[in-house]
Amino acid sequence: MLFDRVSVPVAVCDVYGAVLLANPAMATECGTTPGRLRGRDVLELFRPQEATQVERIAEALRLRHRSRYQVSVCWRAPGGVERFGELTADPVSDSVDETPTLLVMLRMLGERERPAVDPVRVTPVEARILALLAGGATTARAARETGLTSDGVTYHLRRLSARWAANNRTELVARAYALGVLAPGVWPPTPA
Repeated sequence: MLFDRVSVPVAVCDVYGAVLLANPAMATECGTTPGRLRGRDVLELFRPQEATQVERIAEALRLRHRSRYQVSVCWRAPGGVERFGELTADPVSDSVDETPTLLVMLRMLGERERPAVDPVRVTPVEARILALLAGGATTARAARETGLTSDGVTYHLRRLSARWAANNRTELVARAYALGVLAPGVWPPTPA
């Protein structure tokens, strides 16, 4: 089929944006196969930069206007690269009275590399204190098990709380899990 040989990412969507048919180039941009795009919302695959653009287009389509519509979008391509570009939607149908389908073409304008994430750094003592807190230890028990004073444990907890903008110990432990400092699914809690 000629549609499959077009090198430009193209999809046919219903008037609500659900993909009816996509070519391999469009599927490649989404990191999948053409068949798996069927039924997906094109505006979930490609995030609009301005919601007002989409609202104007939806209103124009409800009024059966037959213009070409463009939406600035961004999306995450396979490999994690953030791309941005433009979706162009052309309403097409056999008759004026028929509800049109949309021929949607994607034009890539550029890309941004995913910013490198600095690894979270904690000292071995901080990691041990966090693991003890996650296990329910008091400040006094954490002090005994780490060989610090209670003030020493409190010092480390305050530093971690300030670094991670945590308001209390529960939030501090939750952030330790979220940042990968503590190993998930392990009891008793241990540093990762």
